[in-house]
Amino acid sequence: MVKRTRTVEAAGDVPQLEIVASVRTDKGCVREINEDSGRFVRPSDPALLSRKGALMIVADGMGGHSAGEVASQMAVEQVSRLYYEAAGDDAPAALVAAVAEANRRIHAASQADENKRGMGTTCTALALRGGAAFAAHVGDSRLYMLRGGEAYQLSEDHSHVMELVRHGLITKEEARTHEDKNVILRALGTTPEVEVASVAPVEVRAGDFFLLSSDGLHDLVLDEEIGRAVAGAGDVHAACEQLIALAKERGGHDNITVGLIGVVAAGGAAAGERPRTTREVEAVR
Repeated sequence: MVKRTRTVEAAGDVPQLEIVASVRTDKGCVREINEDSGRFVRPSDPALLSRKGALMIVADGMGGHSAGEVASQMAVEQVSRLYYEAAGDDAPAALVAAVAEANRRIHAASQADENKRGMGTTCTALALRGGAAFAAHVGDSRLYMLRGGEAYQLSEDHSHVMELVRHGLITKEEARTHEDKNVILRALGTTPEVEVASVAPVEVRAGDFFLLSSDGLHDLVLDEEIGRAVAGAGDVHAACEQLIALAKERGGHDNITVGLIGVVAAGGAAAGERPRTTREVEAVR
């Protein structure tokens, strides 16, 4: 069953625009536990909202026992807290710094508990502020922008197979079925320091969607299928559920998490086309 979130009505922070959001996670058809985590945060403080905007995070944990679940949960908790607590107005830099510090804290926690040694997690964090979207990223979870029915991958997978693709040794299509497709080169928590990739601010337009996913989705669902599902769904909640159902139909061999933010013109959409969004919502386990 897809795990649901609690929702309340809330306006977006972009002038003349509103945002709607949904986070869904599912353990899939094979795994016994769900090591993914997801969170959407929209501050109720107008000053903080203006300065930092809204934030969505998806993390895919790994490690023995329940350590992967611990690592991914720490990632969404630490990144959201550190980002909003950071001083200054350089929000993109604050987001990168929050992910870097979360890495240090997850690594320290892994060293303090023998049962959690080696735990780690991917982390993709997207912020929307003042008409722009920007992100910080580690691992092979992904960030897409969907515009005009097309899906554009904004993040770059930190994985062995994508290194092979970049060097022209295999095609992107071959990477999908390569035996090393789940070997990642960067993760939060596995080393004291990690290089955090950033996605430069992108101008936000009405009609845009931003989708964050763990590899349980994009390993099984093609980019063009993601674009069609989001464009054809009635709302962001339905789109997330449809994408998770599609991944499960194809085997659901991993945990599946989808976070989706839609941007609509303020007051311009019919009530039935404007799904509920949240002040703060977490993908419930």
